[in-house]
Amino acid sequence: MKKYLPITNWLPNYKKAYLSGDLTAGLTVGVMLIPQGMAYAMLAGLPPIYGLYASTIPLIIYAIFGTSRQLAVGPVAMVSILISTGVGALVEVGSDSFIGMAILLSLMVGFFQLLMGLFRMGFLVNFLSHPVISGFTSAAAIYIAFSQFKHLFGLDIPRGKVHETLYQVFKQYDQINPYTLGVGVGALFIIILLRKWSRKIPFPLIVVIIGLLVGRFMMLNEAPYNVAVVMDVPQGLPGFQIPILDWKAITDLLPIALTITFIGFTESIAVAKQIQNKHKDYEIDANQELVALGLTNVIGSFFQAFPTQGGFGRSAVNDQSGAKTGLAAIISATVVILTLLFLTSFFDFLPKAVLASIIIVAVFGLIDHKEAKHLWKTDRMDFAMFMITAVATLVLGVEIGIGVGIAVSIIGLLIHVSYPHIAELGKDAKSETYLNVDRFDHINTAEDVLIVRVDARLFFANTRFFQDKMKFFEERKPNLKAIILDARGINGLDSTAIHALKDMVKDYEKRGIQFMMTHVKGPVRDRLLRSNMREVIGEANFFLTIKGALASYRKNAGNKHTNITLQSNID
Repeated sequence: MKKYLPITNWLPNYKKAYLSGDLTAGLTVGVMLIPQGMAYAMLAGLPPIYGLYASTIPLIIYAIFGTSRQLAVGPVAMVSILISTGVGALVEVGSDSFIGMAILLSLMVGFFQLLMGLFRMGFLVNFLSHPVISGFTSAAAIYIAFSQFKHLFGLDIPRGKVHETLYQVFKQYDQINPYTLGVGVGALFIIILLRKWSRKIPFPLIVVIIGLLVGRFMMLNEAPYNVAVVMDVPQGLPGFQIPILDWKAITDLLPIALTITFIGFTESIAVAKQIQNKHKDYEIDANQELVALGLTNVIGSFFQAFPTQGGFGRSAVNDQSGAKTGLAAIISATVVILTLLFLTSFFDFLPKAVLASIIIVAVFGLIDHKEAKHLWKTDRMDFAMFMITAVATLVLGVEIGIGVGIAVSIIGLLIHVSYPHIAELGKDAKSETYLNVDRFDHINTAEDVLIVRVDARLFFANTRFFQDKMKFFEERKPNLKAIILDARGINGLDSTAIHALKDMVKDYEKRGIQFMMTHVKGPVRDRLLRSNMREVIGEANFFLTIKGALASYRKNAGNKHTNITLQSNID
């Protein structure tokens, strides 16, 4: 029961000392959710009220089923932009059909996440590498920021890519509403100022309150200002409503649903684990997290919520404010529920430029320039994956960008497994151990013996590379009489590798080269036995150590004189 219903882990053992932290965190995050939820709903192309709907039931569901006690779920910028671009490519943004498909999307995402959790498929997210996620997130953050220019400048800019948005701004520069721009820039200035002063200050709420007061008392929505405001925010809780199940809509939404499924879970589990590292009183279960997020989105869809996930910023605030259990999330949801019941009319005069400024500041925190610098210094291939994904997202759009990112991840994986590390070994004169001749000085090698270590599973994707590498090593030893394969790094062999190894051994036998294997692991030995390879290689040619194999070869060779050379470091 405790495994599948994590609330039973902390609720029966709830301590009075937890209450102050949970209450403070719950109120703080709840207050943050109100302007953020409305802003992210607007970013998604939905009426702002749907951001509040997505900040009620989903929070309570996650508190019951989630294993993290600090993760704050709700609307996030990344998912919002995916909804806007994905659903917006199918129907008109903001229309009734758009709203219906966005809610249906929540049901689909939740279904996939729940299915993955029940079948213990959390490992699938590993196919999206960190550089790809980071590159996509950074580029999408820039994309999101530029998408808010229409609200910041008061222009009618159609949905488009970054360069298209910039073109429209320059094209319509003479139509920029100075009052709208003044409100947006003023809100940005206040947010940045407050963030520098203290990150604990709920700056989104402060700028919303200021925006509401200025918008109401100056009637910014009327002439001569003509500043766009939220206007007509409905009051009351979301009613129970079954999403419209249309097969064509489901098939059309499938790619974006799968994208949000993976991105949502990957981002949520990343922040959940990061915060859990500070708390040793519970563990994160990836598959249960999938179940929790799945139920959050499935049940949320019946209460008019669009897809939600764990948010970086809110989760950090939740933790820093003292959250100890899921009660903090329930308190946050209660704050939003009270707002829906009694306070929605106060938001009618909120300028959309204020919400745009909140979004811009929030998403700029997602631009991971430090990771790009780190990858440039440490791993050029990962840096290339980061940049390819980022550029594709910026130039081609978010939908294509994530597709390119997935393709880059798979290509990177294929390159990695197709070209494993294979090293020639020699005896270290100082430590008497066998080391890579290309990495260390003072390595002794014999002209008639080749010792090779393979640090990967041998299978169809890398067998040809293994064969080519062995030929390369052989060419460096014209007097070769014996090959020792150090198999300590080989965890498995498939049929392709078995056939290749068999052909190689027979070829060595014809050429009078003895083939030996050392450090063969049990599963690999079993595989060789079932494939009759032990007969091909010869039972006498299996050894526990390289030293043992060399001693046997020297003995059988009659201890003939061999020239020893000193291998220098050529790295």
